[in-house]
Amino acid sequence: MSNPEIAGSVMAAGIRTNVHDVGSGHPVLLIHGSGPGVCAWANWRLVMPELAQQARVIAPDMVGFGFTDRPEGQPYNMDAWVAQAVGVLDALGIAKTDLVGNSFGGALALALTIRHPERVRRLVLMGSVGVPFQITKGLDDVWGYEPSFENMRRIMDVFAYDRNLVNDELARLRYEASIRPGFQESFSAMFPAPRQRWVDAMCSAEADIRALPHQVLIVHGRDDQVIPLSTSLTLSQWIARSQLHVFGQCGHWTQIEHSARFARLVRDFLAEAGPAEPTPLNP
Repeated sequence: MSNPEIAGSVMAAGIRTNVHDVGSGHPVLLIHGSGPGVCAWANWRLVMPELAQQARVIAPDMVGFGFTDRPEGQPYNMDAWVAQAVGVLDALGIAKTDLVGNSFGGALALALTIRHPERVRRLVLMGSVGVPFQITKGLDDVWGYEPSFENMRRIMDVFAYDRNLVNDELARLRYEASIRPGFQESFSAMFPAPRQRWVDAMCSAEADIRALPHQVLIVHGRDDQVIPLSTSLTLSQWIARSQLHVFGQCGHWTQIEHSARFARLVRDFLAEAGPAEPTPLNP
């Protein structure tokens, strides 16, 4: 039986990268979060089919996560992740994309947009890191995860507002994902304690965020225990052309807890930009 988490692969910044590539239309790059055992498919499986109705959806496993190669001595930092994400676009011949980032992926999407503004049409930040905040107990627990079913079950409860979404079956699937060869080794190497420094390392400069000319949709769950709502309030104040949508009775998994509403919101926001023809990378 084939594993839906594994898709095609491209070489991106020298890293063989597992990439889902579905649908057609203006491209949208989805960047996942940093939970244990995460991959692009786990984060975006409910959203990809919805967005693919009008867009070409690109969802890579960032290095250190999922089924992307983990080269010996690979650094895990924003410079490496931005280079890999741009490398995915280059490998697929995409000059300009819409960009959606979840949590850690939001910090990455923000950094990419600041460093390569010409490569991004519209930006969506969901439960995003990237501005200063005091690390929450929820995020400290997530990044400090030690593999066991019980620990994964406890972390799943932190992620979602509705505990019915995080049953034992889901927790076991994510636990088993977290103990695949290489998964926990890279994960534990990324965010060793004290973990406030990794929150700080993912921040973009306030002046750079304020200078963004892009249309930006900011989405957050009101009851998020991992990334506080205050981060999205800050982003909405700093980004001139932004709009903020807050989901009540929603934790850190907006794209799962309110998947249909989230997909519709993102589809409508991206469609406002019009059906622009994808620009070839090297015309």
